[in-house]
Amino acid sequence: MKRELVDFLVEFITPERSDLYDKILKDRTRYLTVVFEDIYQPQNASAVLRSADCFGVQDVYVIENKNRFEVDTEVAMGSSKWIDIHRFNKKEQNTLDAITHLKEKGYRIVATSPHIQDTNLEDFDLSKGKTAFVFGTEKLGISDVVKSEADEFMKIPMYGFTESFNISVTVALTLHLLTHKLRQENTIDWHLTEDEMVDVKLEWIRRTLKSVRLIEEVFYRDHPEARGNC
Repeated sequence: MKRELVDFLVEFITPERSDLYDKILKDRTRYLTVVFEDIYQPQNASAVLRSADCFGVQDVYVIENKNRFEVDTEVAMGSSKWIDIHRFNKKEQNTLDAITHLKEKGYRIVATSPHIQDTNLEDFDLSKGKTAFVFGTEKLGISDVVKSEADEFMKIPMYGFTESFNISVTVALTLHLLTHKLRQENTIDWHLTEDEMVDVKLEWIRRTLKSVRLIEEVFYRDHPEARGNC
């Protein structure tokens, strides 16, 4: 019934906005996702959300152990409305829960670190399957839990005195190169499924349409069987 609900709600937004949603959805992906662990700089973390949206990555996973992430609205520029943010913050240490969740969803875990010798960004093999890139803090990097649970490690080669980029730059460089390569691939199905497109479009409409709950009630009066299923 979600598709019927979306078709109903679309009547309350402009055709241009609906067409824009459909256009952007065709370039959205969950084949790649971003995970940041215990980031304490809200500006850099918020810039990650902006990069994810700009490069068409639908999901960002946030691990909050010692530090709680608050979106800096000026930096994020509204990007948090268009991507799905998944928070792991129920325990004192949440990293293992996040990694377990991602592995259950079929992701290989790739830890990013300039200090561990493994694959360079330019050589990263996208064909091995869905990938979750884990980024740590600028000061401490990724945790020992991430290191022990990672399937692979990746680094961005650097040739200067400074030993690392900040997280927002690292994510932007990673997503720019890999989403570009992904879109050139004819053998990888990186698009959202039809059902996922419906789910995401529904959430986008809900996040932007005023009085959406009241409007939905009109739909549920005619389709009571849909209540609780949308």
